[in-house]
Amino acid sequence: MGREILLVEDEESLNRAVSLKLTKEGYMVYSALSVREAEALWYRHEIILVICDIELPDGSGLDFCAKLRRESDVLFLFLTAMSGENDIMKGYRMGADDYITKPFYLPALISKVNAMMKRFSGAEEPDMIVSGSIALLLSEQRVKKNGEYLNLTAKEYKLLAFFMQNPMRILTKNQLLDAIWDIDGNFVDENTLAVNIRRLREKIEDDPSRPAYIKSVRGLGYLFEKNADGERSTVKG
Repeated sequence: MGREILLVEDEESLNRAVSLKLTKEGYMVYSALSVREAEALWYRHEIILVICDIELPDGSGLDFCAKLRRESDVLFLFLTAMSGENDIMKGYRMGADDYITKPFYLPALISKVNAMMKRFSGAEEPDMIVSGSIALLLSEQRVKKNGEYLNLTAKEYKLLAFFMQNPMRILTKNQLLDAIWDIDGNFVDENTLAVNIRRLREKIEDDPSRPAYIKSVRGLGYLFEKNADGERSTVKG
């Protein structure tokens, strides 16, 4: 399956942030700040998904969507501050597949993009990831240990989800900060990260002082041990 995405967003800082996050997720991102740039990129590349703002400096994302709909069945996701019901319905009438409003969490956008791409490819999205006694319930956005629900904060859940989706990999502090940073600009520093990891360990580890799951790698970052209980990690659909 192709992984080419066209991002059309005239706010440069937001464009960079979304482009960087999507690139880290393994997508090929072509970035445009205007309708004119977007049209040029559209005709040069095999785009699978378009993420587009509605209000652009040289035109409307609605018109751009309608134009592409006359030419293709490309996936189309509106990204905009226009959140009124009439605006949303107009976007769908123009041919949009989905809609996300500003401000938004980057992980929420990524989840939506991943789901759209998986539906397009026909791949089933896993519902649960299990490592030892820990079960990450993706559809519920909750976690169980030994069959009992854990009381995790939103940031703790995001961290654990990122760890369990990237097992046996050394994850740097910057990668982890990026995973829990949100688009509203709520700053997350290294101290906040350390506090969240400590609290997460207290909830998932049998002995937080000697963690079996979330292990520190001196000078590099952290690693999630997927076989902490000696059992094989599984992904269940």
